[in-house]
Amino acid sequence: MNRKILIWSITAALAGFLFGFDTVVISGAEKKLQLLWGSSDMFHGIVVMGMALWGTVVGAFFGGIPTNKIGRKNTLIWIGVLYTLSAVGSALANDPITFAVFRFIGGLGVGASTIAAPAYISEIAPAKDRGKLVGLYQFNIVFGILVAFLSNYLLNNIGENAWRWMIGVEAFPAAIYTLFALTIPKSPRWLLTKFRNSEAIGVLQIINPDQDPEKLMLEIKDEMENTVPNENIFLKKYRFPLILAFLIAFFNQLSGINAFLYYAPRILTEAGLAESSALLSSIGVGVTNMLFTLLGIFLIDRLGRKQLMYIGSIGYIISLALVSCAFLFHWEGGSMPMFLFMFIASHAVGQGTVIWVFISEIFPNHLRGSGQAFGSSTHWVLAAVVPSLVPVLFSSIGAGVVFLFFAIMMVFQLLFVIFMMPETKGVSLEELSKKLIRKNK
Repeated sequence: MNRKILIWSITAALAGFLFGFDTVVISGAEKKLQLLWGSSDMFHGIVVMGMALWGTVVGAFFGGIPTNKIGRKNTLIWIGVLYTLSAVGSALANDPITFAVFRFIGGLGVGASTIAAPAYISEIAPAKDRGKLVGLYQFNIVFGILVAFLSNYLLNNIGENAWRWMIGVEAFPAAIYTLFALTIPKSPRWLLTKFRNSEAIGVLQIINPDQDPEKLMLEIKDEMENTVPNENIFLKKYRFPLILAFLIAFFNQLSGINAFLYYAPRILTEAGLAESSALLSSIGVGVTNMLFTLLGIFLIDRLGRKQLMYIGSIGYIISLALVSCAFLFHWEGGSMPMFLFMFIASHAVGQGTVIWVFISEIFPNHLRGSGQAFGSSTHWVLAAVVPSLVPVLFSSIGAGVVFLFFAIMMVFQLLFVIFMMPETKGVSLEELSKKLIRKNK
């Protein structure tokens, strides 16, 4: 693999580290904040906890606009600025509304990063390595999650302002990432869709010095000639990739993964663990997530996207059913953390590794930003709704029923994988686009 492609991919993927850190760092502070500000379960869930997720929804809805207009690279730079501003502002906040506003700003960065980073990496990666390179984004997400859990554990007992340090420490990696993002080139496929051919050729010659850049330019020109001005992803010919993006994002969140990551210490405490043990077990969740994501990245270009989704779906169904039973039948002992680790492993090797790779592959070049935005928006609307309801659902119908619902939804995901999901490994983006559009004609 070209060393420069790897370095640029890792740099873009660092947006995922900040995504993971920002998403989960709140889990160590959320109970303290509820006590500090005397918030009701509803206000705490929707405003204090949920506002970052609603920012993510807005970032995902509109992130396709800068990704297409100013390019993948410039969007990634602005994402770093948003993360930095959010971390500093949230840490210095003295009331829940100010805190929520700055968390919302960080959410904008998270939502936009799920569009710009996978799109950028998929467009510079050779087809044979595209899965593992885009998978670096997911690896960085889970690495960020692990570091956030570890950071929360280490900072938990430093005093009454521990929560400020937990949240504010993100400013350091955010500022470093922003500087790194300045060093990467613009996406050659984006440059070609903007008819900036000479710049695109320069980047393509660095990416593939042994290949003729004219070949890719002809393929993209052929794709562009089959489009109409100002078309969008909601045209009939793009219906199949649109449905695929919607369903993989829908099932990702109906597994309950974000609900669990946001409330891991609370769920483990509810299962009978002491608070310090729950925080420590959260680190175990982060380690499991990272190890099985590495396994998924290793396998994604070998077994393919569909095979990983089979493995993950079956693991989801078994682990979620066991978690539900443990809550419903009050199973004693240390079994609950093991069931939750199994759930995290199933997610990491399946949906976690596949989702951002798959969505970045199935749309044509000129609509990739818009397609990513649609899939990402679906993901984040549900990621905002589900965790926001967790405190209320746990106190009303109980954790056992909630996890049983997630298990049933994963049966439907397995049916989606069996009957609808195409395999995309090893196929060029332009060839994939032709196949998936042709399927709808």
